[in-house]
Amino acid sequence: MDDTFDAIVIGSGQAGPALAERFSKAGWRTAVIERHRFGGTCVNTGCIPTKALVASAHVASLLRRGAEYGISVPSGAQVDFPAVMARKSRIAGRSRESVEKWLRGMPGVTVVQGHARFEAPGQIRVGDRLLESERIFLNVGGRANDLAPEIANGVRTLNNSSLLALDSLPEHLAVIGGSYVGLEFAQMFRRFGARVTVLQRGAQIVPREDADVAAAVQAILEHDGVEIRTGTECFALRQEGERIAVRWRCGDDHDEFLCTHVLNATGRRPNTDDLGLENTGVKRDPRGYIEVDDQLRSSAKGIWAMGDCNGRGAFTHTAYNDFEIVAANLLDSDARRVSDRMSAYALYTDPPLARIGLTVDEALRSGRPTLIGELPMSRVGRAVQKGEEQGFLRVLVDTQTRHLVGATLLGVEADEAVHALLTLMYARQPVDTVQRAVFIHPTVSELLPTVLGSLRPLQPLQPLEASQPS
Repeated sequence: MDDTFDAIVIGSGQAGPALAERFSKAGWRTAVIERHRFGGTCVNTGCIPTKALVASAHVASLLRRGAEYGISVPSGAQVDFPAVMARKSRIAGRSRESVEKWLRGMPGVTVVQGHARFEAPGQIRVGDRLLESERIFLNVGGRANDLAPEIANGVRTLNNSSLLALDSLPEHLAVIGGSYVGLEFAQMFRRFGARVTVLQRGAQIVPREDADVAAAVQAILEHDGVEIRTGTECFALRQEGERIAVRWRCGDDHDEFLCTHVLNATGRRPNTDDLGLENTGVKRDPRGYIEVDDQLRSSAKGIWAMGDCNGRGAFTHTAYNDFEIVAANLLDSDARRVSDRMSAYALYTDPPLARIGLTVDEALRSGRPTLIGELPMSRVGRAVQKGEEQGFLRVLVDTQTRHLVGATLLGVEADEAVHALLTLMYARQPVDTVQRAVFIHPTVSELLPTVLGSLRPLQPLQPLEASQPS
């Protein structure tokens, strides 16, 4: 068996299969190594299954609100949790099977299943096979952090992966961590019928956002019945029979409560500790992320790192862009760079939070003259018609160039409407381009020109009050 290849791709997450396809079309003999499930985090324990659950939770919420829309639901919203989870599994399973079929059907691509480990630069051991190539591409992803032993005290906790394997609804779910993973699960499980308590160590949830944005997201979650506790110092767990005691502050006994399940959503770490990277010269930072340059090359010749393992994005869309950068440089003589990428992401609570570029706090700290425009979602006809008036639209514009430098959209369909602004930023055109455009009515996007027409000088934060849940 000839195990020498033009390229070896380790991992079948968002970047790996797409890169393998480009190599296949270029006539490169390529090996793709996958040690577990095809599709990586997004397909199996991330975007696809969790957004399927978000959709089910949204339906449950709408049914409970049926009377607001003139719809009678005599028996009320009855959540069949096993059926909800089965739907999620079917959707994720179809995606996983599609990725595997795609890879196995690529001409010149060999799929190898097993744990990959470097024996030397250019040499990968998978079981009894030794694969060799001068070009190796790491797309190994990441996994949930573990709680420190002194915090867990032997208590078995859930993470984003094991929570998706539950076959019965928790009675009371404690969520450790008030950022993206934790808040999405908190809202959906509350809507499924669980009692949910979110514990955030800092002063606010979603700590990378402006304080008023965090407050607006918190109000939406609390309206759904999610309990949120911030400033949780002295955090510790203790098993109490069949329940778990959660101490979240020092002091009196009221700073402790009992729950049935605990989700650890305190962050992620890269899957780089068992690849034999010490045999390659690949440098990692103190958290284990592979250090890469602007074209995703590691410190070792012939080794690239894409996706979650390089610490340069941690989103499905940034992982795919990593593939595009690598392919453009290697195959298209196009010197694309990571530094050309603009910050863009969404929090998929319901309604979602979409973010691009700078926050208000970042703009103020930069010292650059900035304009701000804001409108509550209650001014958006589409939001009023759908009965989803929570949130607001906010844009930040450079005073001198009139280029958009940031946007925060919290509200119904914000994750779609934001792309008009993101395209404007990439085009490096002044905001007048969008302000003078004629958008379709009734949509959320049609209010973007109006928001851009409301610009005023940015002052220390005295923000527009977000529309609150009714």
